[in-house]
Amino acid sequence: MQLNLLESPKWKDYELLDTGDGLKLERYGPYRFVRPEAQAIWKRAAPESQWRDVHAVFQPTSEESGGHWAARKSMDDKWVMAYEGIKFWAMTTPGRHLGVFPEVAAHWDWYSGLVEKAGRPVKVLNLFGYTGLASLMAARAGAQVTHLDASKKSVTWARENQILSGLEQKPIRWIVDDALAFVEREGRRGVKYDGIILDPPKFGRGPKGEIWEVYESLPDLLKACSAVLSDSPLFVAMTMYAVRASGVHLHQSMAELMKRYKGETDAGELVTRDASAGRYLSHAVYARWQAG
Repeated sequence: MQLNLLESPKWKDYELLDTGDGLKLERYGPYRFVRPEAQAIWKRAAPESQWRDVHAVFQPTSEESGGHWAARKSMDDKWVMAYEGIKFWAMTTPGRHLGVFPEVAAHWDWYSGLVEKAGRPVKVLNLFGYTGLASLMAARAGAQVTHLDASKKSVTWARENQILSGLEQKPIRWIVDDALAFVEREGRRGVKYDGIILDPPKFGRGPKGEIWEVYESLPDLLKACSAVLSDSPLFVAMTMYAVRASGVHLHQSMAELMKRYKGETDAGELVTRDASAGRYLSHAVYARWQAG
């Protein structure tokens, strides 16, 4: 088993400027931010003046993912960013995120290429779809997409991104629901998908208070996903953040899920390199399968 480091080199509107001392300095469009990054265990490389010249700094609290943004310079409440022609709204949020996980673009490019080359209709299920960028990339490539997230706010944001990108006519079904409950219903209905995108959180709640805890809930979800895969699936991609699992564990889970199909599984980490010293920062572990 070989574990890979996947980068996203096509970004123009995002840049990891520097890392170190438990922090990361980033550019999102025209704005610069400082956010906590526990894995940046080295010293900063960029001059201190660059770290001070930012628009906002996220100040965490003891509560996981909790905190607030401390403004340093004036900026818009939200602004437009783009990736390879897909446009989307970015903004600061109470959970320290800004509406996009730039490192996941490595997956967007991968499965968009698979959909374009498939030469047949492709149905894609995007679970925990957040602000919809994965769904928009797949739909633009030619897929019929079902996008699901438990957060109504995130799904509304995703639909706004669809309009902003001029993709209103693309076949995307927007769903607010609990991921496991929805996939199990799709299985009972006999609905099948050729591609599945999984980006499960460490912990979450469904719209009716359903509890998601990744180590307890993921095995049941993968079992449900197995039941909705078509006879000739094209791809499955799974990404996980802030968990103890490694690429080895995800590789084994993916291989088990796809064992009845002929194809290839790879796994590893999604990374970004800082512009100041070229150091890798790992954001998430992943595993993905493609037909072969």
